[in-house]
Parts: sequence; C-alpha cells; structure tokens
Amino acid sequence: MTENSLERTGASLLIKALRQNGINNIYGLVGIPVTDFARLAELRGMKYYGFRREDSAVDAAAAAGYLTQKPGVALTVSAPGFLNGLTALAQATKNCFPLIMISGSSERHIIDLSQGDYEGLDQYNVAKPFCKKAYRVDRAEDIGLAVARAIRTAVSGRPGGVYLDLPADTISQEAPTADTGIYKLVDPAPKQEPSDEAVSRAVNIIKNAQKPLIILGKGAAYARTEEQVQKLVNETGIPFLPMSMAKGVVPDDNKYSAASARSLSLKNADAVILIGARLNWMLSYGDAPQFNPDAKFIQLDIDATQFDSSQKISAPLQGDLQSILAKLVPALIKSGYHTSEEWLDQIAQDTAKNDAKFAERIAAGKTNPKFGYYGAIEPIAEYFNEHPDTYIVSEGANTLDIGRNMIGMKLPRHRLDTGTWGVMGVGMGYAIATAIETGKHVVALDGDSAFGFDGMEMETICRYKLPITVVVINNGGIYNGVDQVVPDQLGPTTLDPTGRYDLMAKAFGGDNYFVSNYQEMKDTFAKAVESGRPNLINVQIDPSMGKESGHIGNLNPALNLKPLEEAERSKNND
Repeated sequence: MTENSLERTGASLLIKALRQNGINNIYGLVGIPVTDFARLAELRGMKYYGFRREDSAVDAAAAAGYLTQKPGVALTVSAPGFLNGLTALAQATKNCFPLIMISGSSERHIIDLSQGDYEGLDQYNVAKPFCKKAYRVDRAEDIGLAVARAIRTAVSGRPGGVYLDLPADTISQEAPTADTGIYKLVDPAPKQEPSDEAVSRAVNIIKNAQKPLIILGKGAAYARTEEQVQKLVNETGIPFLPMSMAKGVVPDDNKYSAASARSLSLKNADAVILIGARLNWMLSYGDAPQFNPDAKFIQLDIDATQFDSSQKISAPLQGDLQSILAKLVPALIKSGYHTSEEWLDQIAQDTAKNDAKFAERIAAGKTNPKFGYYGAIEPIAEYFNEHPDTYIVSEGANTLDIGRNMIGMKLPRHRLDTGTWGVMGVGMGYAIATAIETGKHVVALDGDSAFGFDGMEMETICRYKLPITVVVINNGGIYNGVDQVVPDQLGPTTLDPTGRYDLMAKAFGGDNYFVSNYQEMKDTFAKAVESGRPNLINVQIDPSMGKESGHIGNLNPALNLKPLEEAERSKNND
C-alpha cells in the first residue's frame, strides 16, 4: 500500500475526522482487527493509551468526556473485547458521560449468515440497548459522516455513550479521496432556553416557599454552572444539598450547605429545586418519608422525559442548565426573594449537632486500637482541605460512603465516583483519564474489593508514569473480613486481610507503602501524593470494620439466616 492510498483508508479517515473535531486521545486495548489503526493514530499525532482490560479503557474515555465536555474515545477489539467494554458503555450512558466506543468487528455478510467468523458477533445490534445510539460504517467514504453523527449524539441533549461499529474491511478500504466526507461539526450541542412562562412559574413557587432546598446533581458540574449556582445560593440564601459528584459546584464549606442536615432538609423542604439531578434511587425517588409529601418540585433538565419520572414536577424547566440559570437566577434575584432565617437556623442547628457527632467519630478514629475508616481517611481529608486542586476518584462500599462524607470539595469536577449505577471497577480507568486530561495529581480511593475489579491497571498507571496515588483500604472483605458462618468454609464476602496490594505498584516500578495506623497514614499520604510518581498505599485496617453494603444496606434483601447459623455453630460445638 502506497502512502497516497494509505491516506484514503477508513483508518486514516477516522483519525482525520476525530482530530478535525478536537479529539486527540484514544483509550483502548488493541488486537484483531484494530492494532494497525492504533499504530497509525500515533503516527498521525494522536495519543493512544493502552489498558489491560477493555472496561477500564472505556471507563477512562467516559471520564475524559465528563471532564472535557467532548466525547472521550475508546477502542476495543471485536466480540469478547467489545463485550468487556459494553458494561462501561452502558454505565457512561446512565451517568450521562459523552463517550464514543469504537470496536473492530466482523463483516456483515458473514455475521448475517452465521458462517462462524473469528470472534464473530452482531455487535451493532447487541450494543443498541446499552447506549444512546449505535452506528455501523460499511464504507470508508462514510467515516466522516459517522464520526460527526457520533459526536453530536454523544454531547447534545442528555450526554451519553455512542457505539461505532467498524468492520475490518472498512478499516483498510480506500475512499475516493483522502478527505472524503471529513468536516468539523458546527455547534454540536446547541443551547436550549426555557420559555419565560416556565421561568415565571418556577419563580412563583420559590417565592411562596417557606423552606426551599436546592439539590445539585453531577449534571450541574458537567454543565459548568458553578458561577451561576453560587450566585443563586449566595444571593437568595437557599440551602443546597450536593450529590456526590456535584460536591464543589458550591464549595462544601459554604454556609448555606445542608449536606450535614440531609435528612432534616429533605423531610421538611416545601420546594425542591433539582439542578442536574434526577429523582432516582439515590434520592429515594422523591418519596415520603425521606421527602416532605407536600413538597413541590422544580426540575431543571435538558431532557423532558425526566420530568414526572417519579414525582409530579410542578415547574419543569427544559433546556441546557446554563441557559436555564441565565434566566432563572436574575428573575429570582429581581423578585427580592431571600430564604427565611427560621429555615436557615433550623438547618444550621441540625448541621452543628451532626457535625459535632461526626467530629467525635473522626477523633476516636485517630486513637482507636482497632484502626478503621475514619483514622485511615482523615489524613486524606486534611490534605484536600489544604490542596483543593487535587482530584479524587473513589469506589467501594464503606470506603466510598465514609470518604464522601469526610473529604470536602472546594472545586467542581474534582470528585468522580461510581455515579448513577453504583458500579464498581471504575476507579483505575477514571483516575487514569483524570490524570491525563487535567495534568493534576489524582487520588484513587478504593476499598479492597473494588480495587480487585480493575487493579491490574496499576501497571498502566506505572507504564505511563502518571501522578496517581492509589489508596486501598484493606479490611479483608466485601463490606468486612469477618464473614464466616460455616467453620470449614470462607464466608462469601471474605477476602485476604493480609494481602499486600502495595506490592503491585512495586512490581511495575511504582512506589509502594504499607500503613496500619493513623500516624503512619498521616506521615505517608502527603509524601506519596506530592512525589508525583505512581504509587499505592495499602492501608491495613481491622477486618471487623465495615458494615453490609455501606449506606445502602436497605437495597440488599435480607434473609433470616440466624437459625441456620446457630444450628451450624451448635453442630460444630458438638
């Protein structure tokens, strides 16, 4: 193949189309039939980051999309590789992260006749239920159009995942010219304003409310609404409750934060303003008793199908969040509205009470002979308070929940976690993309169980010499390491409480640390982060620390196993 003919191939056109639209990073794992495509991408000036499993690569691309508002691009091989990435594609769509997952595939005529191709699978149709849209490119000359459609689909409206199916023949096929169909999109995510009538309706509900509450979702962070939301909060005094990935849109230490008074604020609020948040399982669907049954809901969202999904929405505001807030905030300020001091005092008193209790737990965690989560995480919280421009990625059960409560955020989009689906195994992929896309220090805070899903990406972190500190809180179990109801069997949630996860970093050239008490963690953490080197801190806590399912044990159906457990113990004693 001559250089001129190479320029006309589907592979070359795909690279040109991506770069033309400002996409220069690819996260992936190569093999048949996409290996030479990745090589060509590097030769053409793109950055390719190779992973050890496809789901981590696709997770990384999704995180890149969230952080940049441009779709991250992931590359996988056919069938098994595609399937490995499918969970992450679905997760990105549920989380509303813009992503394009590109997979090499078999030729359509072979698949349709079930002729038994190598790693053959009808990937295009398999992907459809798990993403916003799937496209297959059968002709090299259609590559430019396919990329344009994929980008627009991924970022417009409610962002999400797009699947792009690339048959092997299309990769090597030659188009008529070297720039066939390649173009830069015009306004891929057009702004959408709500009507004046919709804004007035919302303002009237807020003005008549005695106890309003703002709930911030990660959509508010993605849409870069921090300046507008901070003005809304500070000038009207409406208390706010941030969901986990919305922490930092308004600094956690803002005086109007209701995070420490969550239960009280939800139960009593008579007007709930949802900004980039959905009434899904994480907000108990807006149901009583968690929420005031008489509350009126105001929802700001790009997607009208989200309105009335769980509760009656008294004031739906459809549009992109910046455009909505550009009309809503001035209108509300002009009305002269300010939250009543009585409501603010009620929240402040509950906050002070709960913060005092929490402070006692943290203080006890520093000296408790049973080293646990509070003692392990407090040095991280102290560091983030002093270095707010550090990023954190977190996953696990107890590690995620307790860390979210302890580690304050002052800047938006500096916290990524398991999100809407609560899926484990995102930590390393998210951390890698965050380090690459931001160039900042990243802390990946994982439970030992969560780390096991994608821990091999420690090699990826070391190979690219990324400034990532991985902290594994090791209690030897899924939830905890003391589950043994049958004497001669390990319990179903049991892992190795003495596992030396830190040695994984050492194996690949990173730095490794082992700590087993508060003072060791305090002495180690800042040094590890500020080294700028890949490293892993294995934090050995007591196996009895941790409860079933963290804060969401109510979602885990419980069977009454006590009679069987007692009978088993009795049998063993006999």
